[in-house]
Amino acid sequence: MEVQETRVQTDRVLTIPNILSMARLIGVPLFLWLILRPEFGGPNSDGWALLVLALSGVSDYLDGKLARRWNQISSLGRILDPAADRLYILSTLIGLTWREILPLWLTAALVARELMLLVMVGILRRHGYPPPQVNFLGKAATFNLMYAFPLLLLSDGDTWLASLAEVFGWAFAGWGTTLYWWAGILYVVQVRRLVKAETAAE
Repeated sequence: MEVQETRVQTDRVLTIPNILSMARLIGVPLFLWLILRPEFGGPNSDGWALLVLALSGVSDYLDGKLARRWNQISSLGRILDPAADRLYILSTLIGLTWREILPLWLTAALVARELMLLVMVGILRRHGYPPPQVNFLGKAATFNLMYAFPLLLLSDGDTWLASLAEVFGWAFAGWGTTLYWWAGILYVVQVRRLVKAETAAE
């Protein structure tokens, strides 16, 4: 989650926020397995998958809030939290694309953005900089996508609820994808400024 630079960071590993983030990471393969069970002849487990996703969203909110309130912001937490966000998005993309709920073009657009950020992180590391903190725009994009994916999963049916979920799911997906790329472009601009400033100082 986004934190203020003025707050004291700790190198402690076993903090409550970090444990919550670790639990979210453990939930990623479970979530993907639940989504894909019908594709391998198993029963439909979408309800359980949605529960895992909902619990992930709650823990995502709590880990940042508790880290700030209890002064348990840590270097590990700054890595675990965005990693869990990205892995949930990736696992959901894999599952929903495999089941043909998400179109390939949307998956490609979101994966391309992640690849672009990986390149930027590599450039920063080459120049001795850590990855920038997740900003509010990036977190808003993630929240939109985390709302979109459960709704699109619910839309896999013929009921009125599925139709309603499809409308709202695509609305959140549209906003989330737009904000995701916007945040990514700002990230690129930030990296460019840092590298340019370093080059000018040499």
